[in-house]
Amino acid sequence: MTSLRVDTASRIIAASPDAIYRAFVERDALLAWLPPNGMTGEIEAFEPRKGGPFRMVLHYNEGGRGKTTEDTDVVDAEFDELVPGRRVVQLVKFRSDDPAFAGTMRMVWDLEPAPGGTRVIFLAEDVPEGISKQDHDAGLHSSLENLEAYVTR
Repeated sequence: MTSLRVDTASRIIAASPDAIYRAFVERDALLAWLPPNGMTGEIEAFEPRKGGPFRMVLHYNEGGRGKTTEDTDVVDAEFDELVPGRRVVQLVKFRSDDPAFAGTMRMVWDLEPAPGGTRVIFLAEDVPEGISKQDHDAGLHSSLENLEAYVTR
C-alpha cells in the first residue's frame, strides 16, 4: 500500500531550461547526476518518449539498505510526460518484496526560468511508506546538487 505523502525540493541552477532538460533525456547525462551521493548507477533501459521505459539499478557504495537486494535499488519507470525545456514526469516503481516499497511514485520535475538561471522544482507524489522522509529529502537535495554540478561544469 502506498502512502499519500508528497515530497518536494527545488534549486535555482545557473543554466538554461533547455540545458537542464537535456540532462534528463540523455542517457549518459542522467546517469552522471541522478544517483545521490553514496550511490552509483547503471541504466538498463532508456527510451525518453511518452510511455518509454526507464530502468536504473542503483548501487550503495558502502553498506546500504537496498530495496531490491541488500545493497541495490532497482527502479522500473516510464516517462509519462516530456515537455522540452519545461517538464519531465516519470512513473516509478521499486523492485522489492517489501510491501512498504510497493506502488507507483509519480516524479515531476518542472523547469521554470528564474533570475540567474532555472528553478528546478521536484515533486514526488505517493512516496512509498518504506522511504523515510529524511532519507528522501537527503537524496533529492543530493541529486539536485549533482544536476547543478553536471550542467554548470
